[in-house]
Amino acid sequence: MQTYIYPEYEVVRDRAKCVNCRICERECANGVHRFDEKLKVMVEDSAKCVNCHRCVCMCPVHALKIVKSDDTYKLNANWDNRTINEIFKQADSGGVLLSSMGNPNTYPIFWDNLLINASQVTNPPIDPLREPMETQMWLGSRVVSIRRDAEGKLVDTLKPQLKLSVPIMFSAMSYGSISYNAHESLARAASELGIYYNTGEGGLHKDFYKYGANTIVQVASGRFGVFREYLDTAAAIEIKMGQGAKPGIGGHLPGAKITADVAETRMIPEGADAISPAPHHDIYSIEDLRQLVMSLKEATDYKKPVFVKIAAVHNIAAIASGIARSGADVIAIDGFRGGTGAAPTRIRDNVGIPVEVALAQVDQRLREEGIRDNVSIVAGGSIRSSGDLLKAIALGADACYIGTAALLAMGCHLCRSCHSGKCNWGIATQRPDLVKRLDPDEGARRLVNLVTAWKHELEEMMGGMGINSVEALRGNRLMLRGIGLTDRELNILGVKSAGESM
Repeated sequence: MQTYIYPEYEVVRDRAKCVNCRICERECANGVHRFDEKLKVMVEDSAKCVNCHRCVCMCPVHALKIVKSDDTYKLNANWDNRTINEIFKQADSGGVLLSSMGNPNTYPIFWDNLLINASQVTNPPIDPLREPMETQMWLGSRVVSIRRDAEGKLVDTLKPQLKLSVPIMFSAMSYGSISYNAHESLARAASELGIYYNTGEGGLHKDFYKYGANTIVQVASGRFGVFREYLDTAAAIEIKMGQGAKPGIGGHLPGAKITADVAETRMIPEGADAISPAPHHDIYSIEDLRQLVMSLKEATDYKKPVFVKIAAVHNIAAIASGIARSGADVIAIDGFRGGTGAAPTRIRDNVGIPVEVALAQVDQRLREEGIRDNVSIVAGGSIRSSGDLLKAIALGADACYIGTAALLAMGCHLCRSCHSGKCNWGIATQRPDLVKRLDPDEGARRLVNLVTAWKHELEEMMGGMGINSVEALRGNRLMLRGIGLTDRELNILGVKSAGESM
């Protein structure tokens, strides 16, 4: 039974401009365009379009555009097009709906309701073009004890640290979920910038071991690709307990994406679905988590910091308190707007909380308990600009993970069809003909440009605030003001209202 109406997106072709070069046909992995031999013209099937804009960007005569369809079901504020179409899909298939990238719904974005304070007279601004600005940050436990050796010299008791030239890292995106070329772009950019990229839960391709000094390797519930050399190669290890886009569930990479290289890296059979269980089957308490933290430290001779990544959920402050006491060096908090290669739509759109409120609550709880220096905090889950970055640090983060922003820098157009494996930009795919569309040289260059631009903007904003180091900004909520927020929201964030004095 055909229940759907017109496609969500419409491909509009200017027949007067189109020269039938067939570039759109070759560039589209979804089969939208084809040449009609009988009519001798290009035709399109809008029902297959995912709005990735590959054809629009590659058309040499600008004959194409993609528009949102204006054909809708009878207007109903409660039953919109998307809701109705999702019911039709499930009635057809009986399956769980899958989605990619972050939550697209119109929930409040707290970053946009926070303003930054500026200096004027008694605390003058700083000119970053003429005065030194410190964007360097160290990640790791800052707890030290005063000890001396037999000769009375101080003994270094500081635990292993990661040095960041700027408080930004590329967040976890596994090989398999994204392409070889995308991983190489991230690794090369991290190495050039003096920051780190995260392997995600898919292991580390043997070609990228040379970037180990700038690599964070992940240990997830499926333990894909985890072995001694993998751990030894990395600068740090991250235990993935949860992910912002899908809290409380595991991961799933379809067998179609498990090519020979991906299978070897993950140490699983080629073509087999890679399914991570929801829990780690050896972790059911903070004591169990501590055992894994210490096991990983023992396996790497206590030379590497250990992260614990958790999704932003309602009781995150209490969870973070336990993690800070487990021996972990860094807590990574992933908000509900974080991206994903694939997640059940209902989980992605309804579970979790924004990273802004989670971050503020964790920082406050750890300070109240006197254990803030036990761990560093890394925030992620839709950090979209240097403005978001600065606000996150002022709310208590030591650094931020960026994922979607990094993909956009490499050419992603956020069409949210990563789970199909047909990424026309060569990022979320394993098809060789598509992978080669992303040039690692160009990908790395654009990532370096993005982070460099954010660093300059961060310096400019800090200078305007009269602050010359990121360290002085960390947790400095007096430099933030809320606008359009309720008293309860301001209280949770720990900031004052715009217009309210110190």
